[in-house]
Amino acid sequence: MTESCERLAVRREEDLLWVVLNDPDRANALSPRMIAEITDLYRRDWRRDGVRAILLSGAGRNFSAGADLEHLRSLRDAGHEENLRDSLRLKDLFESVLRQEALTIALVHGACVAGGCGLATAHDFVVAAEDARFLYSEVRIGFVAALVATFLPLRLKGADLRELLLNPQLLDARKALEIGLANRLVPAADLRAAGEALAAQILETGSSESIARTKRLLLDVIGRPLGEALSLAAEVNAAARATDDCKRGIATFLETKKPPKWR
Repeated sequence: MTESCERLAVRREEDLLWVVLNDPDRANALSPRMIAEITDLYRRDWRRDGVRAILLSGAGRNFSAGADLEHLRSLRDAGHEENLRDSLRLKDLFESVLRQEALTIALVHGACVAGGCGLATAHDFVVAAEDARFLYSEVRIGFVAALVATFLPLRLKGADLRELLLNPQLLDARKALEIGLANRLVPAADLRAAGEALAAQILETGSSESIARTKRLLLDVIGRPLGEALSLAAEVNAAARATDDCKRGIATFLETKKPPKWR
């Protein structure tokens, strides 16, 4: 299955969906059109269609250089309402990635800057090529990395988060791996294969239903008071026990002393 958009190239291979940011002449900048296409794609219930993982990469030399400069220029004289509408489009973009219940993996090479860095790190896993460079540059131009600050605590400890957003310096892939911004580091030539291998490992050993419920829980408990978070977790725990996957997992383990192979 192959799908084409103006700013994305999409191809399905069995239970994997390969998505490519496809505007290399502008370093895959997050133009309004690009944002709309990504949001629409990630909002789709891919698990219902049999897709278990989405892998996102960038065409050309870079993953994404961040905001589209022409669009930024058009916002210089915008009023509050117009700026809010634009910010809400970015909110929808990040939320569509964070709430996508299939496994999500970003394959990052070259520059991964500002909104592009937010897009990558909203994924469940970031596999970084050795040439990848990460930067949240917002304060350098008088901006605020407001939206990414809501979900980066899932990845980073407080000191590293402050360093990243308040004193932005270009991070190489090794440093990104060290602080948790990236999950894997591989040679650039192995990026796609490493992403596919990671997806295969997770999807074979983990239930997609459990993965989706765990992803949802991680987002929903963040910032809640402890008692409220524990009560929510207890509800999720109880509901999970009634799923077909949990019943199969328990039955298989009791019979074989091994968990099922889920893929």
